Amino acid sequence: MLSELKPLLKIAGPIVLAEIGWMAMGIVDTIMVGPLGPAAISAAGVGSSLFFAIAIFGMGLMLGLDALVSQAYGAQRTEECLRWLHHGVALALGVTPAVMAITWGLYLTIDWWGLHPDIRALAAPYLRITITGTLPLLLYASFRRYLQGLHVVRPIMAALISANLVNAAGNWVLIYGHLGMPALGVEGAAWATVVARVYMAAFLVIAIVRVHHGRGAAHPHVPLALDVARMTRLVRLGFPAASQIALEVGVFAASTTLAGRLDPAASAAHQISLNLASLAFMVPLGLASSAAVRVGHAVGAGDPVRTIRAGWTALATAAAITSLMGIAFLLWRAPMLRAFTQDAGVIDIGVGLLVIAAAFQLVDGTQAVATGVLRGIGETRMPMYMNVIGHWMLGLPAGYVLCFVLGWGVRGLWFGLATGLSFAAVTLTAVWARRARQMAK
Repeated sequence: MLSELKPLLKIAGPIVLAEIGWMAMGIVDTIMVGPLGPAAISAAGVGSSLFFAIAIFGMGLMLGLDALVSQAYGAQRTEECLRWLHHGVALALGVTPAVMAITWGLYLTIDWWGLHPDIRALAAPYLRITITGTLPLLLYASFRRYLQGLHVVRPIMAALISANLVNAAGNWVLIYGHLGMPALGVEGAAWATVVARVYMAAFLVIAIVRVHHGRGAAHPHVPLALDVARMTRLVRLGFPAASQIALEVGVFAASTTLAGRLDPAASAAHQISLNLASLAFMVPLGLASSAAVRVGHAVGAGDPVRTIRAGWTALATAAAITSLMGIAFLLWRAPMLRAFTQDAGVIDIGVGLLVIAAAFQLVDGTQAVATGVLRGIGETRMPMYMNVIGHWMLGLPAGYVLCFVLGWGVRGLWFGLATGLSFAAVTLTAVWARRARQMAK
């Protein structure tokens, strides 16, 4: 395993930082709208979660590029990598109208969901504005997967770190009306996010051009030609992965919407705690992407021993890191919450939620990395099935009953989420163990 640890971490390090940078954009939004009150915190969370629950499916369709590009790269077929990039961009362009239309439908029906009136009044315009950033977000996703498949991950990290500066500056100007701009409040945070997405896509375009120029005469010239069979293969591989991640993100978006039915303090505590838990999740999520690349590279090279070693190394690394993060949540939960708000009611509720978050760090990380490992060998359907069962048939119904029927409040939603994550972690690890035994024969 030690022989795989170094290359795994070499790829994972920049990817984890990139994922943290991605999540930090939402955290910055939450912190910067915090002075506007609990309703503003909750509204930004609800609007962002609803959009992302739909957009993540479109982004997830690009996940097939992880395996396809990395396997082509492992086989030293650069021209194949380029063809997959072309098809990834075409897929992003084709999916964008559908993502925007579905999200617009959510905006039109938001009054029917039973949200607290103070939250609904702010969440609706946030959601409407953030829809405009769909295309650059999906293009960014395709560019990113291509670069990851080539093991070129530093530009991804740089894009997201610098995008946070763009987002923070936009928030400062647009939320509170600096530099002669009107004070837009929560709507300003949405516009700043749209600008940051355009910036990220442009940044990675430049990075790809530089990678191609760096090859010089060795860079193949592949004509832009779309092939139905190739596009079908990309969608067939990406669709289950997109469904899996959309189902997982969707259950958290659903829980955020359900929390929006509670009072603003409980809903704000949920949003802040979810931001913190999601920030921690970026580490195993980055490891999952790295695992998909390392495993896919070994598959492309025809090396089953290295494939197995790469998979188990990723899972062991995730277990060690997420255990430490769980301890950090237990030790410093109150200071973490105070970074977002000084509201005593919000902090009191949030402290209890972070105890639950600490408990499910290990299983959350395990199911994420197991999904990445399986994606590296081209298995994307089983994670989708396990997420449907774990999150939607077990976790969310249990959370609803605990919260609204048994009266546990927002804590009940979190216990339900932990149940779904635990189921997914156990079953997906078992699936990988079975596949590893088959490859070892």
